Amino acid sequence: MSQKPTSGKRIMRTLRNSLLVLNQGDHDGQDEPGREDSISVAPEKPALKRPARYRVVLLNDDYTPMDFVVDVLMKFFGMNEEKATQVMLLVHTQGKAVCGVYTRDIAETKAAQVNQYSSECEHPLLCEIERAD
Repeated sequence: MSQKPTSGKRIMRTLRNSLLVLNQGDHDGQDEPGREDSISVAPEKPALKRPARYRVVLLNDDYTPMDFVVDVLMKFFGMNEEKATQVMLLVHTQGKAVCGVYTRDIAETKAAQVNQYSSECEHPLLCEIERAD
């Protein structure tokens, strides 16, 4: 169904990712001197890239108790006890393990929280981030 637009209304249509707006004046089938219809095109939206991802890596040391590492993994990374124990064993046997992959801001925050908490509890446990992409 096609309807004629009423006077003074705007017609909007999408055309190749651009918004086309047609402003129509009051027309009764006659052209008015000095009055023109206008067409404006909104700029195309830029394509968004996915943010870079970063791994939060826990590093092994010879002094931090294993139960403290499990506690950290549960507290800061939301792991259950079984998963936290598996990651702790990877840290212990391989020297480091990935705790999670996040955007940069979140990864930096989690690493800083772990490092601060470990320091406050007088343990040398360290956490760092590395780019995952």
